Amino acid sequence: MRRLVIVTGLSGAGKSQAMKSFEDFGFACLDNAPPVFARSFAALAEHAGIDDAALALDVRTLGPFGDAVDAIEELARHGNRPDVLFLDAEDETLIRRYSETRRRHPYGDGVAGLAEAIRTERAALVALRDRADYVWDTSRLTLGQLKDRIGTTFVGPDARRLRIAIVAFGFKYGIPLDADLLFDVRFLPNPNYVEDLRALTGADAPVAAYLEAIPETETFLQHLFGLLAFLVPHYEREGKSQLTLAIGCTGGRHRSVYLARRTLRYLRETTGALTTFDARDVNR
Repeated sequence: MRRLVIVTGLSGAGKSQAMKSFEDFGFACLDNAPPVFARSFAALAEHAGIDDAALALDVRTLGPFGDAVDAIEELARHGNRPDVLFLDAEDETLIRRYSETRRRHPYGDGVAGLAEAIRTERAALVALRDRADYVWDTSRLTLGQLKDRIGTTFVGPDARRLRIAIVAFGFKYGIPLDADLLFDVRFLPNPNYVEDLRALTGADAPVAAYLEAIPETETFLQHLFGLLAFLVPHYEREGKSQLTLAIGCTGGRHRSVYLARRTLRYLRETTGALTTFDARDVNR
């Protein structure tokens, strides 16, 4: 594998959120696994041809479930040099997070309260923390900031680039279920009623010329581009990884295709987002 990351650390420090981020970045992920499964997971990922994988270890398990430090050393002996990410946080932050979620602390049995459970877990994880390649304090990190750090550390400078899928569709065939933003362009005259344009699509020059001659077309696009200029940087700042923008007309052949292609060109020229285009219903 190109990269294997072991995610561990204190309960409440953000391991589950970290694993969600790795998943968003295309890593094959296994969350909350007993350490004894580490080598098997790595071997399975290699056999499947997976380049990047992340494994979050359940460090409470011992005996037949294995020891986390031993599992990491075994991976290294078999040629898998994992990056070990240990997530930590201040006691006050951990207590607040547990109080807000009302979850039971895994070290809470037989101890007097959350503070004691956290101290017990912190003492039990000393060896694992010392073995870590990266130790991050998440006390003052937002979820977006944690994802950003994971991306820049383990993926590269392009990790946080927003992926925007632009879909042209016909309302008569249903709204795309995964649409985040949806725009209805049926207010424009329909080229389908112009005999010379009926068999063409919004990708053809005669249809483009017809729509460009309508003043409302450009007015709409300027409003749409202004909205996207505002929204896209904010989506990126909040850590959104995928945005689906759907533009619909009646049949999905003319108006929606033309306007979606214009939007695609605008986004490629003005943003760093990775963009794709799908004329979903153009051949129906």
